[in-house]
Amino acid sequence: MFWPNGLLKAPEACDDEDMNAVVGNEGTSGPDGNLRAILTWLLEGDPSIRWHVLADLVGASQDEIDAERAHVAAQGWGARLLAAQSADGRWADALYSPKWTSTTYTLLLLHWLGLQRGHPQAVAGCRQVWDGARFYDGGLTLAKTIRQPETCITAMLILLASSFGLEDDRLDPAVRWLCDQQLADGGWNCESIRSGSRHGSFNTSISALDALLQYQQSGGELRVSDSMDRGRTFFLEHRLCRSHRTGEVVNAAFTRFPFPPQWHFDVLRGLEHFRAAGAAADPRLGDAVDVIRRARRTDGTWPVHRAYPGRTWFRMEPAGPSRWATLRALRVLQWWDQDHQAHLTNSRSGID
Repeated sequence: MFWPNGLLKAPEACDDEDMNAVVGNEGTSGPDGNLRAILTWLLEGDPSIRWHVLADLVGASQDEIDAERAHVAAQGWGARLLAAQSADGRWADALYSPKWTSTTYTLLLLHWLGLQRGHPQAVAGCRQVWDGARFYDGGLTLAKTIRQPETCITAMLILLASSFGLEDDRLDPAVRWLCDQQLADGGWNCESIRSGSRHGSFNTSISALDALLQYQQSGGELRVSDSMDRGRTFFLEHRLCRSHRTGEVVNAAFTRFPFPPQWHFDVLRGLEHFRAAGAAADPRLGDAVDVIRRARRTDGTWPVHRAYPGRTWFRMEPAGPSRWATLRALRVLQWWDQDHQAHLTNSRSGID
């Protein structure tokens, strides 16, 4: 699919079957009729966008994906973030606050951009936050006002160490502690230690699930699949974003999906977890998928959503169509539609 200079062939060269693989069963009428232009537009973006497109939407070879991903550290947003790091390995001279320029949240953004595992600046930053955290028999906290282990912060540090390859003897105890904090309903809640809350929080639960998945995918030795299965069941029983009591969407903010998500849950982030985990496209996620479909603009892209309040290093996207939202929505819909098509085909073939 690539010209000799390493650039993606013009999407016009893709046949209809290739197009359907990107957008599922919706065909090429309506917004999907712009698919070729959308792919071209995505591939004109930052390296962090391009390598994800190559990996998730056009099926490039691993060598081509890795070559593009390497540019995250040298060009664009990733390079700008790395250039802002201090000589001691921190960002903004802070470990956790201010949001969103502290070391923890800058590393989270670099993780989402796809900075490659083992990058020395990321490892140095991870070392700063792990060594600066207070450690309580497995649990960690970086918050100055919280004097107990903090579930969300522990999850973030597990994710960062696993993503960037920090070797630390405290990692496995932190993972055990995080699994032990799982509540009877399958979720996690930062308030369970501080106030005794026994119902899972959507925000805390997605952070915990993402951390455990990253730990598993990075080769972690502890078995975490049972905890993840229970955590995903928590979301399925809530149809991803609905109250178990009223059936209403818990928070209207869940139907927005700014990038980066920071510590927040939203329906796109939730669906991304199910996709990344290779989970089945459970029908109970259908309402959330419909939210994503309805958010699509008439030109086939998805819009920029207002960022969470707080200081940032720079603004990645102006108001209007969002490459991040479009990339993320397309690959979630691809996963959803392909899984449903496979299920339909199997049903017609009599395969259980």
